[in-house]
Amino acid sequence: MRVLVAEDEEVLAALVATGLRKAGFAVDTVHSGDEALAQLGLHAYDVVVLDRDLPRQHGDDVARELVATASTTRILMLTAAASTEDRVAGLDLGADDYLTKPFEFPELVSRVRALRRRSARPPLPPTLERHGVRLDTVRRTAHRDGRDLELSPKEFTVLQILLEADGAAVSAEELLERAWDAHADPFTAAVRVCMSKLRGKLGEPGLIRTLQGVGYVL
Repeated sequence: MRVLVAEDEEVLAALVATGLRKAGFAVDTVHSGDEALAQLGLHAYDVVVLDRDLPRQHGDDVARELVATASTTRILMLTAAASTEDRVAGLDLGADDYLTKPFEFPELVSRVRALRRRSARPPLPPTLERHGVRLDTVRRTAHRDGRDLELSPKEFTVLQILLEADGAAVSAEELLERAWDAHADPFTAAVRVCMSKLRGKLGEPGLIRTLQGVGYVL
């Protein structure tokens, strides 16, 4: 899914973004609070990994703004301050979770995934199943009728979005917004190409139907 990393230490931000991409997320990075609010106003992020001590606009102010606007974006706050008082203060601001630096990267990935599942209404189970397709969003495995699908990270994400839709149509625009980062060109055939590869790996009988002018349905 789509994550914004707001971290003023550019090397750390790049490392976090690279690791989250390897875990299957579409990731954008910013290095200040005002940039974070600008990006959050442009795109519907599932989770923001928010450094508390951001320049120009403090991370606390970013969290307050998200809460005030009733944003559905979940907040994972990062900070070097490890005291109980700091954690309580961060959570009271509206953060959904709190992680102190330094942290173990697998824990960060796990917390981001958990927040993403909780952000759905109703909350999503870690394993999604429909029409013989079984997707384990924690282990990142996908099977159809017991056969390993060997999906790329992008194919896995697109299939996950279709499964989460539970039979409803998902437009190409929504897929591009949720599965690709801000550098994706909206006029490319990225979604169509990914969908073609995914259909090939799912095999027969075909499971993904195209509704002309509407989108895709599993």
